[in-house]
Amino acid sequence: MSELKARHRAMWATGDYAALATEVIPGLGQALVEAAGVRRGQRVLDVAAGTGNAAIPAALAGAEVVASDLTPELLDAGKAVAAQRGALLGWEVADAEAMPFKDEEFDVVMSCVGVMFAPHHRAGADELVRVTRPGGTLALLSWTPEGFIGQMFAVMKPYAPPPPPGAQPPPLWGDPDHVKALFGDRVDGFTAVRATAHIDRFRTPEEFRDYFKAFYGPTIAVYRNIADDPERTAALDAALADLARRHLNAGAMEWEYLLVIARKA
Repeated sequence: MSELKARHRAMWATGDYAALATEVIPGLGQALVEAAGVRRGQRVLDVAAGTGNAAIPAALAGAEVVASDLTPELLDAGKAVAAQRGALLGWEVADAEAMPFKDEEFDVVMSCVGVMFAPHHRAGADELVRVTRPGGTLALLSWTPEGFIGQMFAVMKPYAPPPPPGAQPPPLWGDPDHVKALFGDRVDGFTAVRATAHIDRFRTPEEFRDYFKAFYGPTIAVYRNIADDPERTAALDAALADLARRHLNAGAMEWEYLLVIARKA
């Protein structure tokens, strides 16, 4: 398990996720904070926070926020962004599947395309529920299997190393039935709404592909897995460009996500 977590930390430290979060999906965190109803005086935990895409807007809304993530490099980048935006919050290295926080410590526990990448979904869901106070809010924003990012992971799967035993695909967190089953009767008021992020960063399919090859840890890891095979590398190049080509419309794409809001019973 420690080796698996070390690989995950290293994967997310590659590239430049801070740039991607700022340049490609800057509005996702704010959308999650607004849907969760984060307000002044609440104690909020952002799980698998990355560079604080949701944690920083929550802090600017007046909440007392802790941003936690497995990868210290992402937190360091987030601290710089927070300083630029004048946001005050805590930053803590933590594994989403075994967090160091007390039971029922937070009013709002949220994750913006973060906890979905923890490999063991039941363990991640158990931790989300554990640290939320009774009556508190659980708020998740996850890419759907059917949406663009879910399709991208499907395209990359044949070129990726085999997943570790027990690991589940990240886009399953974008399936409302899957998330509802993970939480079970520990939550009520469960709502799940599909929405899209409007992405206008890429003008050509190749620009998208090359950007993700350079900036996005999971894509970088897949390319490294086939680095000694030029034919497979060329095939993946073509497949990712073809995927983007099918979704690009006048220089923009719509990336579907699932927004889940629930209350701890």
